Amino acid sequence: MKFGICNETFQDWPLARGFEYAKNAGYAGVEIAPFTMANSAYDITPQQREETRRAAEDAGVTVIGLHWLLAKTEGFYLTTPDDEVRNRTSDYFAELARLCRDLGGTIMVLGSPQQRNLLPGVTEAEAMKYAANCLRRAMPTLEECGITLALEPLGPAEGDFLLTAEKGLELREMIDSPNCQLHLDVKAMSSESKPIPQIIRDSVPHIAHFHANDANKLGPGMGDIDFHPIFAALKEVNYDGWVSVEVFNYEPGLEALVDGSLKYMKSCLGQ
Repeated sequence: MKFGICNETFQDWPLARGFEYAKNAGYAGVEIAPFTMANSAYDITPQQREETRRAAEDAGVTVIGLHWLLAKTEGFYLTTPDDEVRNRTSDYFAELARLCRDLGGTIMVLGSPQQRNLLPGVTEAEAMKYAANCLRRAMPTLEECGITLALEPLGPAEGDFLLTAEKGLELREMIDSPNCQLHLDVKAMSSESKPIPQIIRDSVPHIAHFHANDANKLGPGMGDIDFHPIFAALKEVNYDGWVSVEVFNYEPGLEALVDGSLKYMKSCLGQ
């Protein structure tokens, strides 16, 4: 397992400064939210892409990939019956794949509940078909760029579509591409009736990426969730990918969130 952290944790810091802090704290990788570079991936210039990639290389960290893919964008929707909007969304995912490749990343985590929640009159089954149609259209570009799309189930606090890992696996099967897999998030899994270690076991071999956080929106070890059985399950299934810290509450301060999360995760692994 490799430890990473999401770059919005550093809030308004320049990307290069965040890369350096993450490296010094002991993280091997950083995951980038595109909105921290520009509101649209189309507006991120080739020069910005090259400078960001070089800054990560200079700091000695890997750009893991992208998450918060549709945050702060307009005009995109995954589960709409509107063909034009879905096609426009597919094209944007293709551009995100090119951005991810240009930054040196290999993974795109698809959460973005506000652009996938069920619209009035659209059933869950219909939404699954629309989402599969939208993403399937973008997959040739992801495959060409060497990018894996990691579908992220989210809990009911975030939305009403793709609420379980089982649903994520179902959508993955509908898309039917080796470059479309599953992302697991501890906060999201904590809302399921199934124990988190069992979700991990049942999701093999399709786990492409993993987010570590607590149900209270803080980092691992900062709430009620015990990560020891979670990491034991990841070791049991031989997961060797990234475990990225993703928090939503920054009140404890940067040092506590960044340094404390990593220290706790390593303790769970006996490091």
